[in-house]
Amino acid sequence: MSRSSFASKTYRTQGLVLRTHKLGEADRIVVLLTPDRGQVRAVAKGVRRTSSKLGATLEPFMLVDLQLVHGRSLDIVTQAQLRGPYGQSLAADYARYTAAHAMAETAERLTDADSESAAPQFRLLHGALAALARGTGDAGQLLDSYLLRALATAGWAPSFTVCVRCGAPGPHTAVNIPLGGVVCPDCRPAGSSSPAPETVELLAALLAGDWDRVAASGPAHRREGAGIVAGYLQWHLERVVKSLKHVERA
Repeated sequence: MSRSSFASKTYRTQGLVLRTHKLGEADRIVVLLTPDRGQVRAVAKGVRRTSSKLGATLEPFMLVDLQLVHGRSLDIVTQAQLRGPYGQSLAADYARYTAAHAMAETAERLTDADSESAAPQFRLLHGALAALARGTGDAGQLLDSYLLRALATAGWAPSFTVCVRCGAPGPHTAVNIPLGGVVCPDCRPAGSSSPAPETVELLAALLAGDWDRVAASGPAHRREGAGIVAGYLQWHLERVVKSLKHVERA
């Protein structure tokens, strides 16, 4: 390959490492979420050797500046510089580590190589991982807030303040996951659940990022809310986010 053709295939971007897996004896496949190219899958050659300087950089939840070369099926990482070592802090706390895994798995499901929708999902995940790494707030509540916002960003915004069918203002106490939120008594279809009013208030606060109201919620309402969030996520993804079963709840 000539120098000019190599340069034409080279590009730079920033990425959050969502997942990695082994390739051969020394290489690693890295799944990244980037703000300008969507989801990128690339090979990091030789990173599993003890002499590699990239090994610790290309781990899950790290924010990195990258130089890559376009490949036929997988791109190739040629340079990587660590910008946000979130993975190091998260690995020391099981609750935050498992919450981060659920966030990353969800981000991978919600994104693809489409660059148009990548930037908002990238910013959302970046903020959530940074908050987890700082130890800000309860890990489960940060996760549930991220999941609701990620779904909203993907076009599936739930409503916990007005009826999703007729728009009647709440508060409403019935929730219908397939419809996307609360329903009034006149619109309530069969199969709707009846969570505690405090749980509905908590869900609205998580979606809005009202952390004072979130902090005032009780454990029972947090657990009930987490079940509704997980059900809503599964409904739209049409599959279970496997990492959720490992997340510890208060």
